[in-house]
Amino acid sequence: MIHIVGAGLAGLSAAVTLAAKGASVTVIEASAQAGGRCRSYLDPVLEMTLDNGNHLVLSGNHATFDYLRTIGTEDRLVGPDEATLDFHDLRNGEAWTIHPNPSALAWWLLSPKRRVKGTKVIDYLALATLLAPGSGKRIDEVMRCEGVLWDRLLEPFLLSALNTEARSASAALAGAVIRESLARGGDAYRPRVAHPTLSAAFIDPALAFLAARGGSVKFGAPVKALGFEGDRVNALVTAEGETPIAAGDAVVLATPPWISQDLVPGLIAPDAFNAIVNGHFRFTPPSGLAPIVGVIGGTAQWIFAFPDRLSVTVSGADDLADQNREDLARRFWADIAAVHGLPAELPPWRIVKERRATFAATPAQNAKRPGSATRWRNLALAGDWTATGLPATIEGAIRSGRTAAAAIG
Repeated sequence: MIHIVGAGLAGLSAAVTLAAKGASVTVIEASAQAGGRCRSYLDPVLEMTLDNGNHLVLSGNHATFDYLRTIGTEDRLVGPDEATLDFHDLRNGEAWTIHPNPSALAWWLLSPKRRVKGTKVIDYLALATLLAPGSGKRIDEVMRCEGVLWDRLLEPFLLSALNTEARSASAALAGAVIRESLARGGDAYRPRVAHPTLSAAFIDPALAFLAARGGSVKFGAPVKALGFEGDRVNALVTAEGETPIAAGDAVVLATPPWISQDLVPGLIAPDAFNAIVNGHFRFTPPSGLAPIVGVIGGTAQWIFAFPDRLSVTVSGADDLADQNREDLARRFWADIAAVHGLPAELPPWRIVKERRATFAATPAQNAKRPGSATRWRNLALAGDWTATGLPATIEGAIRSGRTAAAAIG
């Protein structure tokens, strides 16, 4: 029996990987539902199902697509056939679309109509400095963080990917993102969003997959402590009592870092976190609206158009997390209205604040990320905060679950 503590995406990834190989799996979740930060819920104000955040997946996220194929939902990530992305600069009203070609031979940079407006081909050489930056350096220590390309693509892209102010973020993590996306050609970074919801794509089918293979999931059961004996975990302690871990059984701990540190003696893990703020508006988008628009010079950073709503995401949003929700809604909607030419009247809205959305992707915090294996032979760690080599993303969470499954499988 493999005991998975935590039914977020990392825990479910580990559980699905193990169950697919025939292992007996039980998942223990502290809350009343699975998904963690990758969850959907019925919002009573807007009277619609919302995702906790507007999580973007790229077509080159191979672990994510492997996971979805396993649970039978690869078709529930949707997006354009080509890697196109729209931007709008609210400071001067300029708009442009980047349109990379599919292959890694980036001939699209030769076309002013395809690259970032106002940039030159030579500007893109700056990306090479991020491909092998060395460990422990900030982005501003390996490249110039200024100029049109920085303002109109690199800063918003890296801020979104790292959820950390780009200049002070880890160059190593930025390099990993660049190597797996921009450096591989347009086929690797066609944007994808879950349809109709995150839960429908990532969570509910995973639970059904586990149930079909004899797995079980127990909700509302926070693990209070782990029991240790010698080089193994020998018990899980919940409010209901102690569950012995038999010889030959194992535990995957897929809880947030602050909880994992309480459960595992001496565990070093990230301890600084950054917020993400999302705004959702019940407003049916006009036909032909771009599905995703990057916003320069506004409060909003990314605007998403769904069939029944418009949504905004702001990363690195610690400065917004304490602000009044209605004020944020009005500022977000003003940006949406300006970008898309919509009425200024504020529609029904919901602001969602995730204060500890991800670990701060700085060199110091990246150095605190532990590997999956532990000194206890039947205990492995999973979570996007572990040493996946990527920032805290859906792809990183799923890879961590797979790594944990291999460590104890």
